[in-house]
Amino acid sequence: MKQSLSEKSSKRVVVYCASSAHIEEVYFDAARQLGKILAQNNITCIIGGGKQGLMGAVNDSVLENGGIVKGIIPQFMVDSGWCHPQLSERVVTESMHERKFLMAKHADAAFALPGGFGTLEELAEILTWKQLGLYKNPIVILNVNGYYDPLLAMFDKMISEKFLHHNYCNMWQVVDSPDKAIEYLQNGEVWNPAFTKYDKKEL
Repeated sequence: MKQSLSEKSSKRVVVYCASSAHIEEVYFDAARQLGKILAQNNITCIIGGGKQGLMGAVNDSVLENGGIVKGIIPQFMVDSGWCHPQLSERVVTESMHERKFLMAKHADAAFALPGGFGTLEELAEILTWKQLGLYKNPIVILNVNGYYDPLLAMFDKMISEKFLHHNYCNMWQVVDSPDKAIEYLQNGEVWNPAFTKYDKKEL
C-alpha cells in the first residue's frame, strides 16, 4: 500500500489556531515561525486547511519552507471557498466533528496558537480527551504575547477550587515561542496515563 506524504515524515503535529486576519502582527510572526520550524524538522503539519488568518500563515510558511501540510476540512468550508489551494494533502469531511476527530487521531502532538472560539473549543476538547485517556500525546499551548494568560488563570482556579485534580495540570505544557514548542516535543516528559479517569483505548 502506497504511503501518503504525511505518513513518510518523522512526526505529525496538529496545529489549532485562528482563522481571523484582523489581529496583531506578533501573532502572524509566531505562526510563520512555527510553520518554518515544522518544515525544517520534517514534521508534518495537520491543520484545519483554511487559507486565512493564522491558519493560512502557518500553511504558507510550511509550504514555502519545503514542508508538508495535511489539511482536514469539512465540505461546507470547501464549498464556501475557505480551503487553502496548495495543501500537500486534503481530506474533506462531512462534519466538524469528523474533522476534529481525524486531526487528533493522526497527530503525535497538538499545538495551540492563539485563536477564538474554534481554537478554544479544539483545545478544550483535546484536553478533555487526554483527561479521559483517549489521547495521550503532548499538548502544547503557545502563549504568544501572553494571550492565554487569562485562560491559564482559569485552569489554576479550576484546580484550586477542586473542579480539576492537580495531577491534570501536567496534561499541557505552556511555552512562549514556536522553537520552545518543538524543543518540548523532542525532549518533554511523556504523560503518565495512570492519571486518566478511565482505562480507555486511544482514538
